[in-house]
Amino acid sequence: MMELEAVVFDMDGLIFDSEQVVQRSWNIAGEELGYGRVGEHIYHTLGFNVKRREQYFKGVYGEDFKMAEFGVLSGKAFRRIVAEEGLKVKSGVRELLEYLKRQGIKTAVATSSRREYSTEILTDAGLWEYFDGAVFGDMVENAKPDPEIYRKACEKIGADPEKSIALEDSPAGIRSAHAAGMMPIMVPDLVEPDEEIQQLYIKKFPTLHKVLDFLQCQAE
Repeated sequence: MMELEAVVFDMDGLIFDSEQVVQRSWNIAGEELGYGRVGEHIYHTLGFNVKRREQYFKGVYGEDFKMAEFGVLSGKAFRRIVAEEGLKVKSGVRELLEYLKRQGIKTAVATSSRREYSTEILTDAGLWEYFDGAVFGDMVENAKPDPEIYRKACEKIGADPEKSIALEDSPAGIRSAHAAGMMPIMVPDLVEPDEEIQQLYIKKFPTLHKVLDFLQCQAE
């Protein structure tokens, strides 16, 4: 840990309390298109990019699943909810980022979400300026749990994966970071880790405040 070079952050469910908003927006779109409560499938798709999510939905609802229409409707519902209620930043995010900046530890985002959406919400929250680089879901061929996104994130900021921490809330993200040779830390959001996932991370914490405490203790 004394050789820590970088910390790479997932985004939805880790930086932002957004997964429940996504779930609500999927339910709204699903009901409108006649598929019912599509949002209940979010527990099986955490960490997926759009391409992998479409494959999942077609496996559940059939090859004629209207992904384009679903994307438009769910996007409108998401933006409406955020406009009315705001998008909450997870407790401890800013304090952790400020600490890493002071320590000269590089930071990056590795999110399955699209670039336009991600940069917009990070900028609106005043967090984009903290990161040295980012890789988005529409910049990779293979979604989490494939290690591609984390390998690219480390490469983008010039960090050795073996000397880098990945902060994740989802099982798919933990698998991705572990396969990339990183040190995964899990901060669960909607899904708690099973026994398999527990073997893949170095630590699990309930909040990012606890992650900060851990890093400070390791630095002493």
